[in-house]
Amino acid sequence: MGRLTALDGAPNSINPDKRLLGPILKRQAVWFREIQHAREEYTMKSLVLILDGGHIGRVARRSGLPYGPDFIEAFAKGCTFPDEELFRVLYYDCAPYEGQHPLPVSGAIQTFARSRNWLEELAKRDLIAVKLGALRFCGYKLKQSPLRETAKLTDADFRPDFEKTGIDIQIGLDVAAYSSLRSIDRIGFVTADPSHVVAMRFARRSGLEVVLIRLPVETTPVELLEHANSVRTVDWP
Repeated sequence: MGRLTALDGAPNSINPDKRLLGPILKRQAVWFREIQHAREEYTMKSLVLILDGGHIGRVARRSGLPYGPDFIEAFAKGCTFPDEELFRVLYYDCAPYEGQHPLPVSGAIQTFARSRNWLEELAKRDLIAVKLGALRFCGYKLKQSPLRETAKLTDADFRPDFEKTGIDIQIGLDVAAYSSLRSIDRIGFVTADPSHVVAMRFARRSGLEVVLIRLPVETTPVELLEHANSVRTVDWP
């Protein structure tokens, strides 16, 4: 049997005409790009939350809200957007101080002993890890200054002064770990402490999307705003 060939001047009947393939391939390329774009648009983004417990608790109590495990869990869930999946909630706070110290005027012994049961309960909740620092007693400070010259000081004019230790280093280490592993897409900071700028900058330069989450009626330091990819304000639960 002879070899099948095309007639002189006629297109090859076996190989497709390149003039027909061109538009088809172009349409397929457009469809592929649209499908890829749709997948990227609707892919859930994993989010880790960094919660500054001292800051959130102070603002919540000032607003008269009941601050505890239920409140914190509901608040964390309310920080997410529809395209986000909550991967982990890291809650940073200090364990209650325990000790005895003489009051500044009377010299009577004041005992500091508060329950930490609510922190233990919070640590049992799904997705939540509690990271505790320590409080260092720094003495007593006047509640109001300056005082009137004729004022007679009493113990009630003073308040205990504490310094938080160990929180910033824990936040820095955790952010560095997530940034290096690249196991998440976004990291959200709920804080008003400018000392967290270093952690935010490291996460952003590592390729994570840094989200600054503000509380209702809150003034945010400019330093934090400068190092966030996006800013969102959430309501109380």
